[in-house]
Amino acid sequence: MRLLRQGKVKDIYELGDGRIVFHFSDRVSAFDVKMSTPIPRKGEVLCKFGKFWFENLGTKHHMLEVNEKDKMTVKPLKMLLIECVVRGYFYGSFVDRYQDFIGNALPHDFEPVLAGKLPSPIFDPTTKSEDHDLPISRKDIENSGLLSLQDYDYLKDLSIRLYMRMSQIVERAGFLIADVKFEFGRDENGEIILGDSLGPDEYRLWLKKDYLPGKMQESYDKQLLRDWLIRTGFKEKVDMLAKEGKKPSSPEIDPEIVKELSRRYVFAYEQIAGQKL
Repeated sequence: MRLLRQGKVKDIYELGDGRIVFHFSDRVSAFDVKMSTPIPRKGEVLCKFGKFWFENLGTKHHMLEVNEKDKMTVKPLKMLLIECVVRGYFYGSFVDRYQDFIGNALPHDFEPVLAGKLPSPIFDPTTKSEDHDLPISRKDIENSGLLSLQDYDYLKDLSIRLYMRMSQIVERAGFLIADVKFEFGRDENGEIILGDSLGPDEYRLWLKKDYLPGKMQESYDKQLLRDWLIRTGFKEKVDMLAKEGKKPSSPEIDPEIVKELSRRYVFAYEQIAGQKL
C-alpha cells in the first residue's frame, strides 16, 4: 500500500489495483485542530459506523468491503468540492446564521429556540477545506463553477432524503440526529454517489430521553470534546490566532473526557447498529 494522504482523523492508502483503503485512526480533531490525545476505539467505531450507514441508507456509495476493525476498502471517486450539511435542529453554528434563511428555508415568523426542531430540514452546504469550511450559497456554487444548478438541486434533495432516513433509524434506537455532513463524488461513469465516511465525526447525536429544547444538549459524538475545549478557553485561543492565520498547539485532553467520549462512541454504535463491538 502507498500512503496518499494523512488527514486529521484517517489515513488514506492506494492499493496496487487502484482501490483505496481508509485507515480510521483514534485521532480526533476539533475546531480544525488535530488533538494530540487519541480516543480509544474511536477508529473502530468510525469504520463500523461507516459500514452500517453505507449498507442501510439505500443509496449508491463507494464502499467495497471492511476487512479489519478499522480499515475500509473503497473505490476511488473524484470528490465534489463542497460538503453537504443538513440541519434538522436549531443548534451549533446555525444559531449565528439563521437570519440568512428567513423568508426562504425558514418562515418569517420563525421563533428560534436553542436545540428546537426546525420546521423542516435545511440544506446548508459549505466549502471543503483542510483548514476551515465556510458556508456557501447556491448562487456562489453556480458562479464558482463547482456544480451545475441541476447537480446542486440533486444533492440538496438527496442529502435531505438521507438525513430523514438516518433520523428514522436513530429514533428507533432512542436517539435524535441534529445535523449531518455528507460528502459525494463522481465514480468512473461520472455518476454522483455517496463517499468518504459517515460517523459521529459527521453528525450530532442526542438521546431522545434526555432531549429538552432551550438548553445545550448532551451529545453522543465529539461535541463533548468541543464543549470541554470551550470551557477551558481553547476555542477562544483558536479564534484569536485565526485572525493571524495561525493555529494553537493541541492541549492534552482531560482523561475523564477521553474515557467518556470513548464510551459514548461505543454506546451509540451498539445501540443504533444493534451489534456489540
